[in-house]
Amino acid sequence: MLFDQQVFNVIHGLANTNGILDVIGIFFAEYAAYILVIVALFLILREKRWKRKIYFFSLASLSIILSRGIITEVIRFFYHSPRPFVVLGFKPLLYDYAYSFPSGHMAAYAALSLTIFYLNKKAGYWFFGTTFFMGIARIFVGVHWPSDILGGVIVAISSFYLIKYLLLYSENKEAPPQIE
Repeated sequence: MLFDQQVFNVIHGLANTNGILDVIGIFFAEYAAYILVIVALFLILREKRWKRKIYFFSLASLSIILSRGIITEVIRFFYHSPRPFVVLGFKPLLYDYAYSFPSGHMAAYAALSLTIFYLNKKAGYWFFGTTFFMGIARIFVGVHWPSDILGGVIVAISSFYLIKYLLLYSENKEAPPQIE
């Protein structure tokens, strides 16, 4: 916890020092996610073959549902990790009242980023970069510890590969569509 708090203090220590930096932090922590979803839908829907559309939409949707909707919530049900602003007693730039470990944002958007990377490597790098800044911003605004972010990424990676495996070896045993 000491290392976690030290890293948190370095990143969150920049909050409320510069109005523009605060706006950027709030944007990445709260609003960049909407852009990722819109771009992901665009990338999936622009696929010409309907099997690829269905495959990548299924991979993204099921990975996000498993990571954010199931695993994250099960962990939070059994492990109650308070948010940094509760522990340290300060007013965060954003409020979030659920338990903090693992980060639901990271669980969902890292899974989405992995799917997009699997679909389109160039776009995937942009998704990874944006998701990275989302994680840093969630620490910056005071709603997550660094370990929450890392935990969310680990949940996302595990969920993505489990869903990818299940889709690959589903009932019809067909391989996923080849990446062009």
